[in-house]
Amino acid sequence: MLLVRHASAGSSSEWEGDDYDRPLDDRGIDQARELVSRLAPFRVERILSSPAKRCIDTVGPLARARDLVVEVLGELDQERMFTEGIELVRTLADEDVVVCGHGGLEDALDDPPKWKKAAVLVLRRGASGAELDDRALA
Repeated sequence: MLLVRHASAGSSSEWEGDDYDRPLDDRGIDQARELVSRLAPFRVERILSSPAKRCIDTVGPLARARDLVVEVLGELDQERMFTEGIELVRTLADEDVVVCGHGGLEDALDDPPKWKKAAVLVLRRGASGAELDDRALA
């Protein structure tokens, strides 16, 4: 499984609309496009995303390049990710799936690394749930 933190979307404190509608900024658009080549070596059968626009838009170019549909899951939204989202990540660790969410979703790991925007964690299932593989794509 590839766990992707959404790309750069500016500051939430400067966004005046509903936070779910906050779009990627120019840097984030570039980061989303770069994911296509960065994830090229990995098999991807499904792409799952938080309902937030910035998450969907982060994996949009990858979905188009792989001819896949982005599956939007409420479990990955900011309110539910700390319970249902973490549990979902733990159950998917051995699948060829990309999961795009928010900072905090990395808490599915026992010892999570620092997770920057647009960073990718390569996960596998371990004895205690999802574990970081020896690869993390910055």
